[in-house]
Amino acid sequence: MKNLKNLSYAYALKNALAYEGQANQGAIISGLFNEGLKKSEVKNYVKVISEILKKVNSMSLEEQKKEFEKLKELVGKRHERVGLPELPNAKKSGVVMRFAPSPSGAMHIGHALTASISYLYVKKYGGEFYVRIEDTNPDNIYPPSYELLKKDSKWLFEGNAKIVIQSERIKIYYKYVEKLINKKAVYVCTCPSEEFKKFVEKKKECPCRILGVSENKKRWERMLDKNGFKEGKAVLRFKADMQDKNPAMRDFPLARINENFHSLQKKKYRVWPLMNLAVTVDDIEMKMTHIIRAKEHRDNAKRQKMIFDILKKEFPWTGFLGRIKFKDLELSATKITNAIEEGKYSGWDDEKLPTLASLMKRGYKPESFYKFAERIGLNENDKVMDKKEFFLLLDEFNRVSK
Repeated sequence: MKNLKNLSYAYALKNALAYEGQANQGAIISGLFNEGLKKSEVKNYVKVISEILKKVNSMSLEEQKKEFEKLKELVGKRHERVGLPELPNAKKSGVVMRFAPSPSGAMHIGHALTASISYLYVKKYGGEFYVRIEDTNPDNIYPPSYELLKKDSKWLFEGNAKIVIQSERIKIYYKYVEKLINKKAVYVCTCPSEEFKKFVEKKKECPCRILGVSENKKRWERMLDKNGFKEGKAVLRFKADMQDKNPAMRDFPLARINENFHSLQKKKYRVWPLMNLAVTVDDIEMKMTHIIRAKEHRDNAKRQKMIFDILKKEFPWTGFLGRIKFKDLELSATKITNAIEEGKYSGWDDEKLPTLASLMKRGYKPESFYKFAERIGLNENDKVMDKKEFFLLLDEFNRVSK
């Protein structure tokens, strides 16, 4: 590509000036696409672009301004997007979006960056934003999480999020199970798990799949009855395609028996919906219009769409995000929780932790995460970042936040 170095340099300078001195490689490559660079050619120029990026980011703002003056004609006519890109099919009446944390701990910077993208779209278009605490697994709950997540949400989403707790909606999920049984879309499977795995491997249907509506209703009642099926002896499955190339998509489970104590519901329920059932029902009931989620949930999105289709509901537009991989930061809520419980940290607001409670205490503003989220955008590429690089950017975004 002709003049690649000068063009890369110009786009890097322009992007750096738009973001307080720190250019982003993705923005440079995006600019080069507009100049005719093909995606298949990017690998040939990555090293050159990286060197230019390093050079520009090491310069002061004044130096960047002087250098850009010399090259601005190269990129001056190009319109550069400000903020997040438009959402497909967003209506004037607003959008409905959500963030769905599990109650395994408080929010950390990873939560904040991905959740802020959805929240910013609701701010942009108007509508509703839900924080949906997904607590239908009694075995993975840290009881203080409910209040911690509410407090974090109030701060990060400016008090504008509606808090929903899934374990308070169990009867709604049960009603949808009845609908799916009547539509012959699900069945109660009593095959031992190891035996069912063999059916999956051989792409064969298990004997339970051919049972009629009446028998499945009886079996479902036995799942609900404390004197009925024992834990591990029955599971509700969706009738998918047992010939699907992806084994994970073949007759996947929707609900199971778990008689362990639940932090909120105690021993009130013994049958708990799995994620794909609870998420689907909530997205339908809450009239979700757009969903932005981590790309590792792509298969779950396909499973959920199958259920939407059976119920003749329109599936929300779905976008996927790459993961930010931090080299030297622990972002597992469960691991942080364990470390706090073991006394390694003074609490969730310990200054050594990457939690929102810690950052609030240190004077960061929600707007700093909004600006960071805009910088990330709707990008499926994974990003690798270290603690120093992250906080350099966050500090700058915090400085310019209102």
